[in-house]
Amino acid sequence: MYHIALFGEVLADIFPDQIALGGAPYNATRHLRAFQQHPVLISKVGSDALKEQLLTELSRWGIDQSGIQFDAVHPTGQVTVHIENAAHHFKIHPNQAYDYIETYEATQVTTSINPSLIYFGTLAQRNDVSNSTLNRLLKNSSCPRFLDINLRAPWYNKAIIEYSLLNANIVKVSEEELQIVAQLFECRTNNSEDYALFLISKFDLTTLFVTCGENGAWALSSTGEESKVYGQNLESTLVDTVGAGDAFSAISILGTLYNWTIEETLNQANAFAAEICKIRGATPETDDLYMPFIKKLYS
Repeated sequence: MYHIALFGEVLADIFPDQIALGGAPYNATRHLRAFQQHPVLISKVGSDALKEQLLTELSRWGIDQSGIQFDAVHPTGQVTVHIENAAHHFKIHPNQAYDYIETYEATQVTTSINPSLIYFGTLAQRNDVSNSTLNRLLKNSSCPRFLDINLRAPWYNKAIIEYSLLNANIVKVSEEELQIVAQLFECRTNNSEDYALFLISKFDLTTLFVTCGENGAWALSSTGEESKVYGQNLESTLVDTVGAGDAFSAISILGTLYNWTIEETLNQANAFAAEICKIRGATPETDDLYMPFIKKLYS
């Protein structure tokens, strides 16, 4: 069992017919706990009903709550989700509790668990308070850093992305985001693999995972190892794609910690992400979905 610190947003995804807790760090935390790890989510919530819902869910799944901070002024984060043709579209609300994660508390928690890996993304860096806290956590840590690039307009800029890449070892990005990032840094090619090689070289990354939706995923490493996996046919079973990338990240983190090959990591991550696409929302209501993967991962 590994201790993993996950920094960033916890929020409520507001669907047309339901409210579900979400946010990439929260979703990855849920998965990692179900996969028998010890994740600690470092975030902040408001003093509202969503806070109580979160604490109930963390207790239900046996997740360490020590990294959750409370805010008497700002609300628990919310995102309005619109679904069209099984694709999801987000409206991310500004000035939420996760924008104000405090440095002292976050540092104390992270030091106490001595994590084997730190996960972070780009959205929670949009505010100077949480950005400063993340900066301190990364400066105080020597463990591997996993960056999940989630570009949600208008909540990113070149400075945030550059800082994130400079402080990451392993990066997960969608194929569309890869192109945006490479062009921001003036990579003068039109080939996705060249984009990846450019970023690995420029930012001294060890591994870059690239998700391609229904077309699968691929990855490159700084040592020249590469692999590709094709997407699964979900035409008759697709419910929505919310949280598929977070599911992929969770398996990628396991692959990093357990020293799997890139090929093995991609195969398992792609398969698990596909299973998440068969349910509503980003995380399942029971452990049943995880059991076949647990048997494969730890056999």
